[in-house]
Amino acid sequence: MSQQDIRVGVVGCGAIFNNHVTGVKQANGAVLAAICDEVPARAEAKGNEQGVPYFTSFEEMLPHVDAVNICVPSGLHAKLGIIAAQAGKHVLVEKPVDITYKAAKALVDACESAGVKHACISQHRFASAIQKAKEMVETGALGTMVQGDAYIKWYRTQAYYDSGDWRGTWELDGGGCLMNQGVHYVDMIQWVMGGVKAVRAITRTMAHNIEVEDVACSLIEYNNGAIGVIQGSTSAFPGLSERFDVHGKHGSIIIEGDKVKLWEIDPEAADLGPYGRGVLEQPTPSVHVLGGEKEGTGAADPSAIWGEQHNMQIQDFVSAIHEDRDAFVTTRTALEPLKVILAIYESSRRGGERVEVAEMEA
Repeated sequence: MSQQDIRVGVVGCGAIFNNHVTGVKQANGAVLAAICDEVPARAEAKGNEQGVPYFTSFEEMLPHVDAVNICVPSGLHAKLGIIAAQAGKHVLVEKPVDITYKAAKALVDACESAGVKHACISQHRFASAIQKAKEMVETGALGTMVQGDAYIKWYRTQAYYDSGDWRGTWELDGGGCLMNQGVHYVDMIQWVMGGVKAVRAITRTMAHNIEVEDVACSLIEYNNGAIGVIQGSTSAFPGLSERFDVHGKHGSIIIEGDKVKLWEIDPEAADLGPYGRGVLEQPTPSVHVLGGEKEGTGAADPSAIWGEQHNMQIQDFVSAIHEDRDAFVTTRTALEPLKVILAIYESSRRGGERVEVAEMEA
């Protein structure tokens, strides 16, 4: 460890723990300094495995680190993040930023007030294909946007939900196939399309013994006037690769498992702007090194979640600290997909009524 290395502590030794530990250990300018878990045996095992001090108390770990990676149940993200920020520690939380707007906004405010760097995991934003699609929409290369759709038809067994007493609960998971699994591509479609104005939705619990939804369908109105759909599931055996489609007046892009499946722009009609005809060529498929098949994406296996993109986001977080800049995906940024999901839940509770996303800030 150099004097400049950021000492990072990872809290929560669950399914995503290894992704964060690997990301920290591979990041330039960071060192894994501590591990924390409330279960003593688990904290000890992981601490010994990694050769670092381990703690069962989050507060006792904080003096030994400069930044924290929070990987606990979603409903505890803000609680621990606020404690860390108030102690002057930089904060990275797993998705979603939290499960209520009030808690999530309190975390944002605490981090900004303390002047610490803060970020929320949304690793798909680091895929080159998705970044290029965002560029095409923003520059008008596809023409007027008409439709944007996201499909997250994954599969989880009942054993998966039974593996933790917080899984599938409103109190700590905050929702089901959208809040836990679907939040990534909810974020992608709203980011690429420029934000969501309103939703109409139906959610159901169909195939699992859980409190929250395992299927969801929503009609989306975007800020730019386009429409679309968001579909989520953890009941689609055997689990399909997540996909999003964006359609403009002069072109369409389909990305599945963060890999380009279709990239077509009408060369006669498209407004290619400053990019010229080069935009007609497909971009490099992705930085997604695990491949686009369902077994590598988390569609059927929650442990196979885009490790390379996690590494990239953790590196960005560490670099943001060193360079004194905002992270690429701050906790404030992460409020947007949270509001969309909360609006979908509210619409379903109202029998499919139209709900504006801005209502979720009330």
